[in-house]
Amino acid sequence: MKKVAVIMGSDSDLPALKPCFAQLKALDIPFEAHVYSAHRTPDACAAFAAGARENGFGALIAAAGKAAHLAGAIAARTTLPVIGIPVKSSTLDGLDALLSTVQMPTGMPVATVAIDGAANAALLAAQILAVSDGELAGRLDAMRREQTDAVLRKDAALTVED
Repeated sequence: MKKVAVIMGSDSDLPALKPCFAQLKALDIPFEAHVYSAHRTPDACAAFAAGARENGFGALIAAAGKAAHLAGAIAARTTLPVIGIPVKSSTLDGLDALLSTVQMPTGMPVATVAIDGAANAALLAAQILAVSDGELAGRLDAMRREQTDAVLRKDAALTVED
């Protein structure tokens, strides 16, 4: 199975990524986490992205706040799928990070999830890997069935008081 790389622009982004790590673990997807800054460590960031395919990765997740150029910097160095997580910061409640992540120029696509949408980033990476991994696709199908069953149980238990 291909691995997923979860790259954060700063270790201060780590708390926002815990749902991503939990979701990848729940789906039994191997992953690595790294800290690379598009601005402070551009050469190391570029080298990691350029070698990601050869190092066994199938999708890359990049989380950053504020200017949030990390996902774009990574996408510029690889043709692997890149998923951006805009991280909420004290500045503009993450809107700046969202716009920096989602507004990529033609030719450098970055799939972008919601502000602090780490769990969905993991699920999108899983769906990408599941295109060529039937076992993972089965785990995703089972997870969806569990979600459906949970909602239907809540529906059946719903009572409305006057």
